[in-house]
Amino acid sequence: MKIAMISEHASPLAAKCGPPEKGLGGADGGGQNVFVAELAAELGRQGHYVTVYTRRDAPAPPDRVRFAPGVTVEHVPAGPPERIAKDDLLPWMHDFGRHLEQRWAADPPDVAHAHFWMSGLAAIQAAQPPGSRHVPLVQTYHALGTVKRRHQGDKDTSPASRVRLERAIGRAADTVIATCSDETAELTAMGVPGDRVRVVPCGVDLSLFAPGGGPDAGRHRLVVLSRLVERKGVDTAIRALAHLPGAELAVAGGPPRGDLGGDAEVRRLRKVARDAGVAGRVEFLGRLGRGEVAPLLRSASVVLTLPWYEPFGMVPLEAMACGVPVVASAVGGHLDTVADGVTGTLVRPRDPDAAADAVRALLDDPAKRAAMGSAGRDRARGRYSWARVAADTAGVYRDAAALSEVAA
Repeated sequence: MKIAMISEHASPLAAKCGPPEKGLGGADGGGQNVFVAELAAELGRQGHYVTVYTRRDAPAPPDRVRFAPGVTVEHVPAGPPERIAKDDLLPWMHDFGRHLEQRWAADPPDVAHAHFWMSGLAAIQAAQPPGSRHVPLVQTYHALGTVKRRHQGDKDTSPASRVRLERAIGRAADTVIATCSDETAELTAMGVPGDRVRVVPCGVDLSLFAPGGGPDAGRHRLVVLSRLVERKGVDTAIRALAHLPGAELAVAGGPPRGDLGGDAEVRRLRKVARDAGVAGRVEFLGRLGRGEVAPLLRSASVVLTLPWYEPFGMVPLEAMACGVPVVASAVGGHLDTVADGVTGTLVRPRDPDAAADAVRALLDDPAKRAAMGSAGRDRARGRYSWARVAADTAGVYRDAAALSEVAA
């Protein structure tokens, strides 16, 4: 198939960058970049032809970049060629969609797959022009405005129209891919027809994330790998550390290490650590390059991922693939990926005591940690390889194309 992927703010190129200053962990750089990069590359390996359309956010990059065999990234002129926060991109989506419409008029793809809701707006404009043949459209939200607003309230910086537009996108798309079962309930509540929703999870790079090495003997290192925004619950992990004498916590994410002092969230988290009496046992590593992530996870006795909510959450999968047990909040995609009591422990979000109890039980029982690590590795390999995820996604594409042909 000839596949068009639309990822307006999350370029797959960021997922492959080596230098930390261009790597993952910034406010708008994270799981979606990795998802799009890995899915596109694997679809290319499986014989498909993929073009990923992402917004030009700098003057320098060429119009088209070969990303992987069978995969090209195309930079779309929509708005000024500079970094703009994703929540401020809505005014430029019409220009993005017009560019796609022009590109596809003479050479349409077999299917379009939009990532994030704003990408969906641009894709609908191009895939469903009045009076022309429709391009089958698949939508993956990666995060839902209803959930964000529920948890963040007045701190939600999304455009006021987000929820309304997400509902319209879900009704216009031929198929909606949910990344976890929890998301399907949210989509149904939004009014998206249930017969259009398919569940296909995120995957994990099993060549990169694999067991090896391990934590230092006699040293309990806990690891958090996250964008440093409040809803990720890093402060919960820091407060839990106060109940875990002898353990230390490494926090990766946020700006490059040299810029940590100027980051408001880092300053807040350092104050949390001081107030909890654990400042000397918390190390902020800053943003990591992709190649640094797996060694960090393998150095952990336990990986903590404790967000208030999580559309999917790739870190638990990456830790499990490395053979490291996980303590995760019982929300969103974690409910699918983490087998509670088998590959890790699920706890209430925003509950440092519960997190501390779960970590302590693992630190005190090396045999249990080893068993959970082994079970996590097997679960990641058996269910979440990108080869399987890409094949399942291609199946959704074929079904969406067939439905679109019937409708036409």
